[in-house]
Amino acid sequence: LFLATLTYDTLRFEYEDFPETKEPVWILGRKYSVFTEKEEILLDVTSRLWFTYRKNFPAIGGTGPTSDTGWGCMLRCGQMIFAQALVCRHLGRDWRWIKGKRQMDNYFNVLNAFIDKKDSYYSIHQIAQMGVGEGKSIGQWYGPNTVAQVLKKLATFDTWSSLAVHIAMDNTVVMEEIRRLCQSNVPCAGAAACPAPESDVLYNGCPEDVGLRERLALWKPLVLLIPLRLGLTEINEAYIETLKHCFMMPQSLGVIGGKPNSAHYFIGYVGEELIYLDPHTTQPAVEPSESGCLPDESFHCQHPPCRMSIAELDPSIAVGFFCNTEADFNDWCQQIKKLSLVRGALPMFELVERQPSHFSNPDVLNLTPDSSDADRLERFFDSEDEDFEILSL
Repeated sequence: LFLATLTYDTLRFEYEDFPETKEPVWILGRKYSVFTEKEEILLDVTSRLWFTYRKNFPAIGGTGPTSDTGWGCMLRCGQMIFAQALVCRHLGRDWRWIKGKRQMDNYFNVLNAFIDKKDSYYSIHQIAQMGVGEGKSIGQWYGPNTVAQVLKKLATFDTWSSLAVHIAMDNTVVMEEIRRLCQSNVPCAGAAACPAPESDVLYNGCPEDVGLRERLALWKPLVLLIPLRLGLTEINEAYIETLKHCFMMPQSLGVIGGKPNSAHYFIGYVGEELIYLDPHTTQPAVEPSESGCLPDESFHCQHPPCRMSIAELDPSIAVGFFCNTEADFNDWCQQIKKLSLVRGALPMFELVERQPSHFSNPDVLNLTPDSSDADRLERFFDSEDEDFEILSL
């Protein structure tokens, strides 16, 4: 009751909602102590882009809904995990949002990619309309796999970010497939498609120079999304240690999932609790001001994040990772291999060098931005999450 009367500013110092525990707090690959780094934890959480239900945005498709309250929570979680990938890509994991401080242009470029209007790359309008091709009518609830598939398709239009998006099916990550995707000879549009107005044009966060540009273009930054089913109706305890380790990796983008029909974006954990951002708040849609400036405070959660017991997690999730360079990807592979040796941690997915022979022809998959995985998807997403292979001991 006392908490309800505190202002956001007081919360920054009180942080009443966080347990006083010796257990480390992990947020997207960063480790914190509650006793000595409360401010840093809160600043890290506040800096993530927080997308919630909105009302009074332009009608989807011209005549559709003007609010996503009640149906858009997983679409918003998809936006959050993808926004985190764009933040890592254009601003870096160490970037922080400070209220009232003027942010760099790239921050607004990222935010604008998610604004509720039809011409934003990853707007609710784009996700809902692209979902029609996945068999989801506008206003229908998505599962984590559907939103991942839709975001992958939308990313092909985002030449500024020039991402390679891979969705690992069948609980299997095929390294060769990812390398082929990331090393494709597509010119890396990067900062060139949207040059920064600053005098030193940055490319991938580095000063522009042709040799550097050619080297960086050899690897398109990777967004890896892995849809999983970790049990039948509740999460199998054997996966909990592995799930925790995902939040400890520097490449972590977090997890989208939640409780049945109630989606959350999980960004970390402390003890046996997951830390998440909750989209279930309806805010008015934001319009850029006449000067073109975007009021951005409502896109940052300025109070302690929500927590829930890991045991309550719905078993259907998608785990995300971002590998900016080939070295990041190689390091990630090493960490996944080491994880398989941790006692009491059952692997959530398999990491293999090549396509196992029981898979369909790899040349049909993921090689071109417009390749259609429709046949395979139908098998998996007909009844949303029901057709997933169940992982068990």
